[in-house]
Amino acid sequence: MRRFLSFRDFDWPLLAAILLLCSLSVLEIYSATLHTKYVGFHTKQMLYIAGGLLAMFIFAKVDYHRMLDWTPWFYGFFMLLLVATKLFGHKALGGKRWIKFGPMLFQPSEWVKLILILAVARYFANLGGRSLTWRDIFKAFAMLGAPMVLVLIQPDLGTSLTYIPILIAGLFLGGINVRQALILSVCSIALVGGVLGSGKILKPFQRARLTSFIDPNSDPKGAGYQIRQSLIAVGSGGIWGKGEAKGSQTQGDFLPIPHADFIFAAFGEEHGFVGAVIVLLLYFFILMRLIQNAQTAADLSGSLIIMGFVAVLTFQISVNVGMVIGFMPVTGIPLPLMSYGGSSVLFTFLALGVAMNVRMRRFVN
Repeated sequence: MRRFLSFRDFDWPLLAAILLLCSLSVLEIYSATLHTKYVGFHTKQMLYIAGGLLAMFIFAKVDYHRMLDWTPWFYGFFMLLLVATKLFGHKALGGKRWIKFGPMLFQPSEWVKLILILAVARYFANLGGRSLTWRDIFKAFAMLGAPMVLVLIQPDLGTSLTYIPILIAGLFLGGINVRQALILSVCSIALVGGVLGSGKILKPFQRARLTSFIDPNSDPKGAGYQIRQSLIAVGSGGIWGKGEAKGSQTQGDFLPIPHADFIFAAFGEEHGFVGAVIVLLLYFFILMRLIQNAQTAADLSGSLIIMGFVAVLTFQISVNVGMVIGFMPVTGIPLPLMSYGGSSVLFTFLALGVAMNVRMRRFVN
């Protein structure tokens, strides 16, 4: 018997956790920018969240199978946008990563993550779950590699790295065997070592960021400055934190961009270990709900879509938090739903809308 699509099938506990995380984000952005030139950014973040919520409900109603049918067109369109960004984009922070529309800045590379999630899901679902050949794997690499190179030359190493977990999730669920996985792992390690060792592909500041986390004290006023200040902020928060708008590193403008890349450090300073654990538990709950929804999807493409989103979220959370506590290099990867930024917020809500779409159609024939 056919069940009609209804928002009663919406994952409301998941949405509640998302909104709670967004509320913490707005409060921390307000606190972190209170005495800076970025004051008022919390209001913009609220507008981004409101727009994201609207887009999420719209995407939840459009059949994801239709989105998969449209994916090749989306892929081609955003490839053109990435080329246009490199040629005519708005230059800031040492790269061309945005396209300017009046007062608004649009970052295509963030939206490409959603396109790649759909593209990978469509590709591996069409293979029918059979064992992958090397030809299948190379095609998947080419599909991810083209936009990754275009983003890397903007240059935007952080965003380009977020495409990798999408491919890994697709290969894992798509049927890669252990032998193929081991060969690819060895080749990937060799490739990364070659890139770092050549000194020709990465910009000097990118290489400095990737290596400074090993010993931040070797260049305390240069490449190691951000990590040092972040560690001081997190450590000074103690168990309960210094209180809202009372963090010395954050309010004293020692912590770099505390409303964006280092918002977890600012939150840890002002809300302590307890506050940081609460945020991490919220992320854990969100990821577990998404995985549960992937397990109940009606088909392989639905599972692949949600797990692609889970892979991106897990990667971004791990890298950003690891960066803040000195376990990962500084790569400019935002903390999902916490860091300030319209493109990042919209991507997350759009992907959440597609994930809800899969959940709501798990019983629809």
